[in-house]
Amino acid sequence: MMHQASIEACAAEAERIARALEEAIEPEAVAVGVFERGKDRFEVFAHYPAPPPRDTLLLLIGQVAEGSALGALRIEELAPADWVTLSQGKRPPVRAGRFLVHGSHDRGRAPQHRFAVEIDAGQAFGTAHHASTRGCLLALDDILKRQRPRVVVDIGTGTGVLAIAASHALKQRVLASDSDPVAVATASANAGLNCARRQVNVLQAAGFAHPQLRNLSADLVFANLLDRTLRELGREFSRHVRSGGVAVLSGLTTDQACGVEAVYRAHGFVVERRIVLDGWATLVMRRRNTRKARATPRVLKRD
Repeated sequence: MMHQASIEACAAEAERIARALEEAIEPEAVAVGVFERGKDRFEVFAHYPAPPPRDTLLLLIGQVAEGSALGALRIEELAPADWVTLSQGKRPPVRAGRFLVHGSHDRGRAPQHRFAVEIDAGQAFGTAHHASTRGCLLALDDILKRQRPRVVVDIGTGTGVLAIAASHALKQRVLASDSDPVAVATASANAGLNCARRQVNVLQAAGFAHPQLRNLSADLVFANLLDRTLRELGREFSRHVRSGGVAVLSGLTTDQACGVEAVYRAHGFVVERRIVLDGWATLVMRRRNTRKARATPRVLKRD
């Protein structure tokens, strides 16, 4: 019997709580997700094969919530049902430009769309329902209107949604990495589900620390990660994004974006675009080349 723990939080804390629950060894979640409840309110849920200890979850959540107001922690037994379908049933298809991300429950029912990706809730983060993933897809959609990247990498791929979307749109091979073996297995399985197993090569590695990535010079690199991790990877991005290439950085609240932007500016990047969705920011940063960088970045705000 599956059990669900859930709690409401504002946008600034919801993803931090979700990632903390996802990364916890004890109790170990079978699946973690986030979905919108209303303006600036999100519900974080985690599924467990046995009732999780309430005190442990409260301590874990409190450590990352930083004193913010949260809803009550609810722990309940799920009725006998396919829990993946149950959790996905809360999520309609998500459009992001020319991309459409949907769960298996909408297979065959989703509107016809040029670039459709099927992703179910599971043990890896990223189903496009969170603003950080949607921001990356919108950035990709915009980039593809102006250029065709030849070497594309997705760092911290999670479910593989960004790598799969890029491979569909470009009809070419995309490299993806994640330090979590569960995420690697999930992303590989999703690539197969989306007929992209040959196009998406998923590697187990932290950042670029893999033989296939160490000497790579990329045209486009995605990183939908935590604030601290993005800061730490700044120097690595300057080594692996070629002159004139683009880094799409997400997983940031609008408050965190300025600090990450400063780090990457110091490593030779300029801001080309900021996408702001529901209090979350996606930075599109181009590595400087001989051409003069755009003086004023574009800002896109969507509800």
